[in-house]
Formats: sequence, C-alpha cells, structure tokens
Amino acid sequence: MTDLSSFPITKKWPAQHPERLQLYSLPTPNGVKVSIMLEETGLPYEPHLVSFETNDQMSPEFLSLNPNNKIPAILDPDGPGGKPLALFESGAILVYLAEKTGKLIPQDAAGRYQTLQWVMFQMGGIGPMFGQLGFFNKFAGKDYEDKRPRDRYVGESKRLLGVLDKHLANREWIMGDSYTIADIATFPWIRNLVGFYEAGELVGFKDFANVARVLEAFVARPAVVKGLGIPKRG
Repeated sequence: MTDLSSFPITKKWPAQHPERLQLYSLPTPNGVKVSIMLEETGLPYEPHLVSFETNDQMSPEFLSLNPNNKIPAILDPDGPGGKPLALFESGAILVYLAEKTGKLIPQDAAGRYQTLQWVMFQMGGIGPMFGQLGFFNKFAGKDYEDKRPRDRYVGESKRLLGVLDKHLANREWIMGDSYTIADIATFPWIRNLVGFYEAGELVGFKDFANVARVLEAFVARPAVVKGLGIPKRG
C-alpha cells in the first residue's frame, strides 16, 4: 500500500485510499478546475474539503503542502518516477494532469504552447480581474461609496471578455475543435462572474455571444456537472 504518512497534510485529512490522487479543495472557480479535470480524465482521486469557514487553509497541515494557503492543492502518490508529488496552483495542476494522462492538451508543440498561452491568460487576467470585480460587486467592497475601484475592474473584465469573445468566433472551444485545459481553466470563472458574482449586467455579458455560447456547452458536459460540486461542502 502507498504510504503518504510523511506528508503532514494527511494527518488532518487522512487518505482512505492512499493509492489515489489526493485533492484538497473547495468548489470555487479555481478549485473546480481540478475536480473537473479529474472527472474528464477519469483518474481515480479522493477529494478532501478545505473549509474557509474554519480557516482550514491556514492550518499547519495545509500550509505544509501549500505555503501560499490557497486551494486547490494535490498530492499524487504516483508522481514522476513513481514517487509522490505535492503540487499547488490550479494552472500548474492542470498542466501536470494533462501531461500525466496525455489528455486535454495538444500533442504537437505549437498547439501545446498556444494552449498554455490561454491558460496563462486566465491565470494572469480573467481570474484576478473577475475576482476583484466580485469583491466590489458582491462582497464587502459593494458598500464602498467610491465606485472608481469597482468601475476599474468592470472595464478590465469587459476588455478581457472582448478578447475572448473575438477569439471564439467560428471556434467551438478556445483551441478550436479540441476541448482542452484552456477551457477548464477559463469557463468556471465566466460562470462565476455571471452567476455567483451577479455581475453579468454590469459587464454587459449579453454583448459577448460567443463566450455565452461556449459557456453553455461547457456547463452541459457531464464531467463539468459533476466536478462543479466536488468536494461537497459540509
């Protein structure tokens, strides 16, 4: 049996199936990237809920795996060379799982780099900008009298949606006919923007028909439907 006892995180979240990939997460836009990817690839995994309500992400056990105290993180007992691999950052995890399984990333070099380009577009642009807009529209920032910070993120979010919408014209997915990790990285954030953050009207989402079309196709995928609810909240 695989022994993961040397990893302190397993003290707080014991592995019932240590031979499976261990996922430490929460169903947020970043968290569900990995659960969706795991569902799409069919890799056996064991999910563990990292609850923000009890500050699990600040526990010494979680910090031992991710010192940046953010979800998701994984512990793969069958990493490179057959040795366990601990990994954090959702984009890095997506790339790792794509290369581990040989799925959801083009095999040719040019296609691979172009896919990574769009993953980084999400990681460096869509995620941070949409997240800030969510803060100013949905959470504590909505009570600020000065709306200039909110409007700054509205403008940048609209710009990013415009870039993506133009790219998606005449394309089924971000990489054309092929569904890839670029879609898995991006569309949970699009869904969150118009859903949980309630910012669809604010950014004029109706003007981005191509983004809306691909979002609809994305959320209809069985693996996405399942992955959006993993790990289950307590």
